[in-house]
Amino acid sequence: MARIFDVIEYPNEMSNEIVHRFPEEGIGDFRIGSQVIVRESQSAVFFRDGNALDVFKPGRHTIATANVPLLIDYIGKAFNDRTPFPAEVYFVSRKEFANEKWGTPQAIPVQTPGVGLGWFFFQGFGTFSFQVKDPQQFVTQIVGAAGSYRTSEIEERLRTMLVSKLSDVLGETPNIGSKLSGLVEEIGAAVRAKAKDDFEALGLTLKTFYVGSLKPSQKSAQELRDAGYLDVATYSQLQAADAMREAANNQSGGAGLTAGIGAGMGIGNLMGQALQGGMQNTGAGASGGAKMADIMTPAEAAQVMKVTEDDILEAIKDGSLKAKKVGKAFRISKDNLEAFMNS
Repeated sequence: MARIFDVIEYPNEMSNEIVHRFPEEGIGDFRIGSQVIVRESQSAVFFRDGNALDVFKPGRHTIATANVPLLIDYIGKAFNDRTPFPAEVYFVSRKEFANEKWGTPQAIPVQTPGVGLGWFFFQGFGTFSFQVKDPQQFVTQIVGAAGSYRTSEIEERLRTMLVSKLSDVLGETPNIGSKLSGLVEEIGAAVRAKAKDDFEALGLTLKTFYVGSLKPSQKSAQELRDAGYLDVATYSQLQAADAMREAANNQSGGAGLTAGIGAGMGIGNLMGQALQGGMQNTGAGASGGAKMADIMTPAEAAQVMKVTEDDILEAIKDGSLKAKKVGKAFRISKDNLEAFMNS
C-alpha cells in the first residue's frame, strides 16, 4: 500500500540545490488537510498530473480546496475530505546563488578601426550571481520531473548566455581598444541589461555580473591572418617589416632578408610598402597619418603609432620608450618616439 504523507517539507539548506522534488521518485499520496511546511528561503510548487496548481510561500500551509481550488477538478465532490490523492511538491530555493564563475573559452574578436591592426581579441573572466524569480516557470521550463536540480546543471548554459552578451557589448562599444581600463563597470552593467530578458525567460533573475579581468589576448599577425581578420596588403606590410628587422640584425647580410620574405613577392615592392607604412605612422605627410609634435602626451604618441594609449604606457613602464614624468603625467619627445619606432 502506498505511503500517505500528512506533512510535506524539505528542511535541507539547499546550498547548491535549486529544486528538490517531494517525493524524489514516483508520486506522493497526500490528503486534504495535509500540512506543507515551506522554509524562509524556499517556495513550494504544488503539482498534480503535470499541472501546477499553486505556489506556496514561506510558512505552514494546509492542503484544502479553499486555498487550492483547482483540486476540486481532480478529486471531485463525491470524495470526503480525508481521501488521499497523488501529487508532488517541488521545493525551490529562493536564495541568491553567488560567486558563480564565468570566462571566455575562446578569445572574442572585436574590430577596432584605426587602432593597432584593426582587430583586438579579448579574453576575460569574472563572477555572477542569480536567483529564482518565478518558481513555477523555472520548474516547468527547466526542471521537468527531475527529483533534484543543482546549480551545476545550469551553470554552463548561463555562462554561454553571458559570454554571448559580453561579445555583443564589446562590439557595440566605440574605441574599446583605447580606453578599456575605464569601462569595466559600464561593460558589466551593459551585460546585465542585455541578459535580463534571457534569464527571466527561464524564471531567473541575474543579480550581479562582475568583470574580474578583461584584456586583449596575445594574438600574432599570423594568427589574425589565418583567422581571416587581416587583408593581404596589411599582412604583406607586416611581413616585409619583420624581414627588414631580421636583416638588420643578421650579420651575414642578405640571407636573413631573403628568408623572411614571402614566396612570389619582390623584395623591392615589399620594402617599399613597409617604408610607406612607416612614413604614415611617423606623420611624414601621408594622408591619414598623425603629425608628430616635438613634445607629445601618451595619447598623442599612440595616435602617431596607431596603437592604444595603454601600449605606450606599458612601453614607458618597461623602459623601452623614454619619457619624462611631469607631475603625474608623462611627456614624450619626438626624438625618443622616433628612436623607439626604429628600435
